[in-house]
Amino acid sequence: MKIFISADIEGVAGVVHREHTARDGREHDRARMLMTDEVNACIEGALSCGATEIVVNDSHGTMRNLIPESIHPKAEYITGSPKIFAMMEGINHEFDAAIFLGYHSRMGNDGVLNHTFHGGVIQNIKINQRDMGEFALNAGISGCFGVPVVLVTGCQHAAAEAQEIVQGIETAIVKRTINRQSARNLSPQSAQNLIKDKTISALSSIQKIQPLSMQGPFLVEITYLHSGLADAASILPIVERVNPITHRFETDDFITAFRFIRSLIAIAGSLN
Repeated sequence: MKIFISADIEGVAGVVHREHTARDGREHDRARMLMTDEVNACIEGALSCGATEIVVNDSHGTMRNLIPESIHPKAEYITGSPKIFAMMEGINHEFDAAIFLGYHSRMGNDGVLNHTFHGGVIQNIKINQRDMGEFALNAGISGCFGVPVVLVTGCQHAAAEAQEIVQGIETAIVKRTINRQSARNLSPQSAQNLIKDKTISALSSIQKIQPLSMQGPFLVEITYLHSGLADAASILPIVERVNPITHRFETDDFITAFRFIRSLIAIAGSLN
């Protein structure tokens, strides 16, 4: 059994502020340790279910957060950016299941540190009139390779968002949002125990969850935080500008849609 883990940081227990998530944050190194420990708990759960190959993709910010010397020796990890598939780099048809660890809710939803890919750029992303956060977009990529997403960890709002997208997905709620920058958290050890147990539960019933199938054609709308960001991203010729802060484009292929979304964010983000 081969398992792919996409590991973000905002959904990790104890992480609630930019001081945890930013490279120059006062408590970033502590958050990295918490993130790595939760990843290891997930790995231990997967190994106990008979996993023979585990690949962890560091999926937050610069994607250089996991502490190499602390990662479980039975797993391999992908680090650094840019990466074509970003948070899903490394996914392919060979994996039996994907796990999204430390995830958060989309921009505009409730949830600790909610955002969609780039909190300084994106107000909302819609595909065929449906709001799409990181979970939905990344699950769509996983589905393109026939890989089901069987577990998500994070706050209660991230869990609810995932359950709307993937029927029957297992969730590990390691903290409960109070507001965007505060939460009631499980202790690190309790969070890790929960993640290990939920990993075992999810991988023991992989057959109950189907890969997310995204059917085209896709009408994609990207709304930015302000018009200057849309100005910058207008250089990409595929987009039509429908109002001062919104671009629209169409494609029949979900992976192409994802790559254009990432490209527009990168171009607009160059202003920050």
